[in-house]
Amino acid sequence: MRPALYFPFAGGQWQLKMGLRSLNLDTWIEIDDAFLPYLARKRELLNDHYTDVYGVLPGSEAGQQEVLALLLEHLPTRFPTHYQHQAGEITNLITGERWQVAEWRDRPLDLAGRLVQEDLCLMVPNASSSTNSGYTLGAASLCFPLYWRLQEKLGLPIGQIHAPVPGYAANLTRPVDGFFDRLQPQSPGYRFNWSIVDTPELFLGLHRQHQMADSITAERAGDQLWIRVERQTLRRLPQSHAVLFTVRTYVYPLSILVQHPQAARGLQAAIAQIPPQMQLYKSINPVRAALDGYLSQIGRTADH
Repeated sequence: MRPALYFPFAGGQWQLKMGLRSLNLDTWIEIDDAFLPYLARKRELLNDHYTDVYGVLPGSEAGQQEVLALLLEHLPTRFPTHYQHQAGEITNLITGERWQVAEWRDRPLDLAGRLVQEDLCLMVPNASSSTNSGYTLGAASLCFPLYWRLQEKLGLPIGQIHAPVPGYAANLTRPVDGFFDRLQPQSPGYRFNWSIVDTPELFLGLHRQHQMADSITAERAGDQLWIRVERQTLRRLPQSHAVLFTVRTYVYPLSILVQHPQAARGLQAAIAQIPPQMQLYKSINPVRAALDGYLSQIGRTADH
């Protein structure tokens, strides 16, 4: 199955908001033709950069076990050609890998992350709060971050994790905190986030931010820039009450928009609405002119 095409900017609007939609759990995990290269990249990262892509804190154990149990139930049922789970063993039928589940008792989220293309972040209720309100990042299998480092965020509450995002404190702190407090196990949600990057590499976790080269021109933008889209799902775990945050990362060459001129117009319009501070944060400024010129050319070609 070819990777899904998600263009959350196609409507031509940009707003700093959660933008959550109701999630059908049949579509919770996504598998496509990139299954093998994604899992291969995860194996490399877990071998070579383990502490950069996997981390857990005490107090997250119950949530980790619950995440793995959900996947062991969901994956063989939803994708029987890819997974088999029997006699305490989970098998990836595509790669041939086999894992004895009991051997991962001390790091269940590590095994969970090796099974799927998604990254897995576990937000744990803040036990120190008198109202039991608020969540911290208690564990994560995070192989494909976008310019943030897991070890710098582990143990932080949601607001501090997103503190560098311009406008988050003023516009999203209360809606996000309220959503986490109200989220019910039977009502999971999903949302999208998108960025423009200058590499198709999935692992961008060794730098806080990246400045794209201003030498990229409109003529070369289609080959030198990529659209990076995150499909994020959020679901309450009924037993531990933690919130599982999954992130499936898609990377498309900017040139794909030649086949989707309406989405190109939407991207151009959305970028024009991004406030200056957010453009700096997203490192769009150095390539803004090149992007605008390239997307304009797509629009002109489509009109003729």
